[in-house]
Amino acid sequence: MTAFYLTHPQVEIEPERPVPEWRLSGRGRQRVEAMLGKTWLRPIRRIVSSAELKAVETAALIAARLGVAIEVDPEMGENDRSATGFLQPDEFEAAADRFFGEPQKSWRGWERAVDAADRIEAAVRRALNRSELVPTLLVGHGAVGTLLKCRIGSRRISRREDQPAGGGSLFAFGIASRELLCDWTPMETFEGVDRAG
Repeated sequence: MTAFYLTHPQVEIEPERPVPEWRLSGRGRQRVEAMLGKTWLRPIRRIVSSAELKAVETAALIAARLGVAIEVDPEMGENDRSATGFLQPDEFEAAADRFFGEPQKSWRGWERAVDAADRIEAAVRRALNRSELVPTLLVGHGAVGTLLKCRIGSRRISRREDQPAGGGSLFAFGIASRELLCDWTPMETFEGVDRAG
């Protein structure tokens, strides 16, 4: 049985609003809608989302197509960057380099990468620790998704493991085996995996 971790795509950047309250942009919404006819989505029977608005909006579009309820878990949220608030793109990219490059350290009060990795791994384990295993879609964010992928793939935390720019990418792993079945793939081009893991 397979689980898929999908990151929300592009958002409306609103510096005056807390980042967890940002919404999908028109482009982001279009990308999700373009993915809804994909064959790999049809077997999904559970959707578990971060509580952040952009992730919930992504999950809701998919859930409406599949007729599946959304389960929301705040512990699946993005790494806590509230200590700095909004950062301009170049400053954010430099901060992200530090976040991944020094996972044991907090950059200006951000949640440490090792702590965010523990949190997302625990949240996903809880979500998937059920007697009835069903194909599951986890909807979240790029940084914690990368940390989760590193944990599942037994890879060192590194920005090289990060998703492509723009978000809206996914990877798959076996629910029982916890084996990484594919690396980040843009949602538009993902066609599924060859085995159930």
